[in-house]
Amino acid sequence: MPGPLAAARLPVAAIAAGTVAAATLAAADLAAARGTPAAARLDVDLARTATAFTSERHLRAEGRGFAGFAALSRFWPAADGWVRTHANYPHHRERLLWALGVTGEDEVPNRIAALDASTVEDRVTAENGLAVAVRTAQAWAAHPHGRAVAGQPLLRLRRVVEEHGGALPPMPAGVLLPAAGVRVLDLTRVIAGPVGTRTLALLGADVLRVDPPGLPELPGQYLDTGFGKRSTVLDLTDPRDRATFEDLLSAAHVVVTGYRPGALDRFGLSPAALLDRRPALVVATISAWGTEGPWAGRRGFDSLVQAATGIATAEGAPYDAAKGGLPGALPAQALDHGTGYLLAAAVLRALALRAVTGGGWLAELSLARAAHWLLTTPPAAVPTEAAGDEPNRWCTRTGPYRHALPPVTLPGGPETWAEPPHAWGSDAPAWRARSAQAGERGAR
Repeated sequence: MPGPLAAARLPVAAIAAGTVAAATLAAADLAAARGTPAAARLDVDLARTATAFTSERHLRAEGRGFAGFAALSRFWPAADGWVRTHANYPHHRERLLWALGVTGEDEVPNRIAALDASTVEDRVTAENGLAVAVRTAQAWAAHPHGRAVAGQPLLRLRRVVEEHGGALPPMPAGVLLPAAGVRVLDLTRVIAGPVGTRTLALLGADVLRVDPPGLPELPGQYLDTGFGKRSTVLDLTDPRDRATFEDLLSAAHVVVTGYRPGALDRFGLSPAALLDRRPALVVATISAWGTEGPWAGRRGFDSLVQAATGIATAEGAPYDAAKGGLPGALPAQALDHGTGYLLAAAVLRALALRAVTGGGWLAELSLARAAHWLLTTPPAAVPTEAAGDEPNRWCTRTGPYRHALPPVTLPGGPETWAEPPHAWGSDAPAWRARSAQAGERGAR
């Protein structure tokens, strides 16, 4: 049987292997910069990677899986083509219905069918909802934002502050943990950012995810990306919580943000503001559409980026003159997962460079740029061993959860995460003591 990624028409398996390889090499780089070189040979197991890229499907709690997309998160035929909507979160569902001028889900099909796809896209976006017209790759390449994305690098990493950053704590003996002692403030949600910070936690970082109150994650999504991390809730509009956050920031080495560009600026958390207060930080940002171009401030998700950029058309059914072809989707949320591993690679690489040259570093990534990479990468042959569909082989248990193993592995490094995900918002807003963190790792 073909593996889940090999089934795609686009070279998803090759892109997946490349992003995991980038994170693995960056982890080895950081280990070497901290005085503990990894083995000369580093491997990426393609079947293990394919399982990790569909990790949300393998998560089990007491034998039960978790729901996927909501009923209103799907493709809809419009008057002149197709629309993709996203309404997994209750507030997005409400905005979608309001923008369409309907009160119930049963009214949505007829309403969208009466409108042009671009009209649906514009109306829903204007109400802060989520909908995009399904485009071909050619149409996206001609779109103003498609042109903006094409001119951006896949991963932008640069030193933006010259001040020396100081040394990281020494790595503990035993298991190779390149990011041990690194404190990461995780201001990300959904999949891409949390996959990146989950990888940093695997490699030894103390990752503290901070969410606002009243905006919890989808249970399965949160649990799948929460291994090895802790979770706390802070209201940055509350002076006491804001002071607590500033205390956390004062001792952090890395800040990762996954909100749309500009969304955190009102809290003084733009990359420039963060690096102004903490010149030795590594700041990494991840967004749906990137930081440049007319869609830079828009909300977005993997499924919407696939639809807008031409991936859904490339993976869809043959063209039909009446509807333009039934759109399809990648066999995994590969833009999310792939960009997540590139995020981890960027942070690890920045920490390695910081250890040598110092300075404050900024990494910028987007799902739209990953989509451009996927669409413009020539088809690649996938080795036979990557085609075997054996997900059970690449799953394990941590605490009460059965889950996919991480694809980033180092000789002498951890096989899986040190602990299961904690309940959302259940942890104190404080960094772990270094001795306690080292002790937990050493005990495994």
